[in-house]
Amino acid sequence: MALPYEFDYAKPASLQDVLVLLAEKGRGARILAGGTDLANELKQGFRVPDVLIDIKGLAELQKIEIRDQRLSIGALVTFSDIRLSGVIRDHAYVLYEAAGLVASPGVRNRATMVGNICSAVACMDSASPLLVHNAMVHCLSMEGERLVPVQKWFVDNRKTLIKEKELVTHVSIPLSSVKCAGAYQKMMRYTGEDLAAANVGVLLFADGRCHVAFGSVGPTPKRSAKLESHFKTKGVNKGSIEEACAMLPGIIKPISDVRASKEYRMHMTKVMLERAVIQAIDRLKVPTLIRG
Repeated sequence: MALPYEFDYAKPASLQDVLVLLAEKGRGARILAGGTDLANELKQGFRVPDVLIDIKGLAELQKIEIRDQRLSIGALVTFSDIRLSGVIRDHAYVLYEAAGLVASPGVRNRATMVGNICSAVACMDSASPLLVHNAMVHCLSMEGERLVPVQKWFVDNRKTLIKEKELVTHVSIPLSSVKCAGAYQKMMRYTGEDLAAANVGVLLFADGRCHVAFGSVGPTPKRSAKLESHFKTKGVNKGSIEEACAMLPGIIKPISDVRASKEYRMHMTKVMLERAVIQAIDRLKVPTLIRG
């Protein structure tokens, strides 16, 4: 890929070397992990760096592991890695399901989940799952580690709470002590490659809690406390699901663009919310939570 811009390239041998470079270069540095979003941005001349820091090959960023009752997913873990992980399937099913709907196999083999949330485009697939799973973003700099709840991470389209000189090393998800099951729904024009015109993530717990998050229906992905309170009060059943769908115009603010009109987005989000909640109920297999 030929680019009409010049910048330096660095491939540090250790995580510490990455942090030193970030401390020196600040806003002039950009991180290369999967590179699927970065390559397009560089071709468009968007945020061309002084130095491109290649972190591929750093083993500590490639791990999927459980530690301290949290599922940890490293910055270099790709969407294909997520689909191959039984640990993620067992403890973060909404993310596991969403990963299989990201673009094409070729993109999934390179694109990283952490890169996805750092790009912060409204139509990303990983945000809704991470929101319903109560994920935490782990940022590291020479000054130490900073933790940001994913609910606060997204500030605006393409804007996050990451600071200059920081690297997102991993995302962690708390292990649930209560049985739970989830579902992810994505509205696409066609299968493969297409970005989400809207998406819905649902995580349902055996104690009746129901986490709900949306993507591509506003400037940032969002979790809905209003819907979660509704399900907690009314229970999760056919009537409460219909009421939740009727509440959506006061919760999400879709726009019209080349992928869909705002009216169609609203309609399909209602459809996907109903489907996702029903799927979660069926997968949870708890008799006290009924569809009727």
